[in-house]
Amino acid sequence: MSGVTIYQVAREAGVSPSTVSNFLNGRPGRMLPQTRIRVAAAIDRLGYRPNRAARQLRTGRIQVIGLVVPSVANPFWGSFARYLERAALSDGYHVLLCNSEREPDRERRYLEELWADGIRGVVLCSSLPSLDHVLPLVETGLSLVAFDRTAQAGDPGTLVNISVDNVVGAHLATAHLLQLGHRRIAFVSGSLRSVNRRERFRGFTDALEQAGLDPVETFVWSGGAEQEPYGDLDAAGLGRTAANALLRTSDRPTAIVAINDMCALGISAGIRDAGLRVGQDISVVGFDDIVLADLAAPPLTTVRQPVAEMAAAAFRHLRDRIDNTEPGPSQSLLLRPELVVRTSTGRVPEVRK
Repeated sequence: MSGVTIYQVAREAGVSPSTVSNFLNGRPGRMLPQTRIRVAAAIDRLGYRPNRAARQLRTGRIQVIGLVVPSVANPFWGSFARYLERAALSDGYHVLLCNSEREPDRERRYLEELWADGIRGVVLCSSLPSLDHVLPLVETGLSLVAFDRTAQAGDPGTLVNISVDNVVGAHLATAHLLQLGHRRIAFVSGSLRSVNRRERFRGFTDALEQAGLDPVETFVWSGGAEQEPYGDLDAAGLGRTAANALLRTSDRPTAIVAINDMCALGISAGIRDAGLRVGQDISVVGFDDIVLADLAAPPLTTVRQPVAEMAAAAFRHLRDRIDNTEPGPSQSLLLRPELVVRTSTGRVPEVRK
């Protein structure tokens, strides 16, 4: 139905126009749950569509948040985007998705364009150590939540960091392999320059040291194409390349910890390329627990991130920052990961004589 007004919605729902306005402008916390349900139902019945241009002129912002991820080529980021959108839609917001490939200049341009379009809040997921490239926008008033990243020196004073405990996650993965008797354990990643990858590598080396092993003697592969050092665009291809390189060594590893599940799936393919069996000849552990992990052959042992909980927290903190004219101090939220054991890992193979 065209031409429906906010006053018609209010009459249909049995509420005041200001209540409908609060609902449309992302302030449903000011009303009872049953009132929110009535307003939403009235909007659906009447087919009301708010005039976003008029709202932007009136408020200086729109009910849209930005989401900047490395690349949705990794299904983990698609899953995170879906859960973030679910949380946002339940509060009257929409999500605009951008892929940055962890390039600082590209992130800065995206945030500048989002700000110019009236978007006042962004979830940034690149996990880069420095945010200097976006600091001018934060100082201007952009609300920012950094996801998959812990607090770093030089961060803006109002920044919210939300992450799984990457150190604990990688420690769980490595300790699992050690308990299975593995001692020649490799670590595979793209560039280790991001905060989350450094922390996963630290969890890996911490577990080795606690087992009395020297991390210096560990197989570490952090190559990748020069043009795309993080491997976000083709993490599976990076993993396959790493496996091919590691398995050509004279004293090859018996187990491999991958930086993420897509990399682990590529490693598994590389193991099969060499005529070896995943989980029997070489064990593999991933990180994320994407939907493909349980569908792999064999199913992938991995570290599960509570992605739905993290996405909901990211939106909640971002909305609170947008709504408050005086943003609060910096905060960090660290959630605990969970090891999910499947059949891509097994006991260290016996040496055949």
